[in-house]
Amino acid sequence: MSRSLLRSVLELRTPITRLPPTFLLPIRARSLSTTTATHDAGPAVPPTATPTQTAVPPIASFAAPAPTLSPPSPTPQAPTQTQTPTTTPTPTTITPDSIAHLFPLLRAQPAHYITVHIHGQPYLVTQGDRVRLPFLMHGVVPGDVLRLDRASVLGSRDYTLLGSPHVDGALFECRATVLGVDSEPMRVKVKTKRRNRRARRVYSKHKFTVLRISELKLLGPPAATATTTAVAA
Repeated sequence: MSRSLLRSVLELRTPITRLPPTFLLPIRARSLSTTTATHDAGPAVPPTATPTQTAVPPIASFAAPAPTLSPPSPTPQAPTQTQTPTTTPTPTTITPDSIAHLFPLLRAQPAHYITVHIHGQPYLVTQGDRVRLPFLMHGVVPGDVLRLDRASVLGSRDYTLLGSPHVDGALFECRATVLGVDSEPMRVKVKTKRRNRRARRVYSKHKFTVLRISELKLLGPPAATATTTAVAA
């Protein structure tokens, strides 16, 4: 009993310097306790320089020399490449006399091609080609030979003869042999209408005439021909 009384007397004599934990104090008390602890701390001891830290000597400033102007050295220029203009063959209108001079050069070529017109449609063919016309030609039977005398272009590897609009039929001879009639498979199309259950079926099976270019040769120029255009490839 005496020990507890003595302890209480000692606590009353000494000032209360120990405060409760900060999490139990209000926000204002927390800031006051922090300030008090900062003022109670002893004087700050300046940090001593560690042996690894060395003083950096000041850098002396040197005046830069004034720049001197020198004449620019001539730069070597690359050699200029001269481009040769490319010439494209331009069609030239020639007279019948010049056709008589140039047509033998076209005829001397080994192979020729021709653009013939059949019922207004152009076909680029050579000798031995097989042509399937997009229609049925009436009045012909297999084995018949047709002479195609309407063409717009007649040429070879190095020379081309353009008609305006067609080449004279006396300059060439082109013949085609009728091989037969070709037909496509039956096509069925179902036609319907809105809000109508009726369905109508349309059957179609088109037939085509097949030709073979059996002959293509160039003849000599006649004495008088129409105006044409020649191009040298």
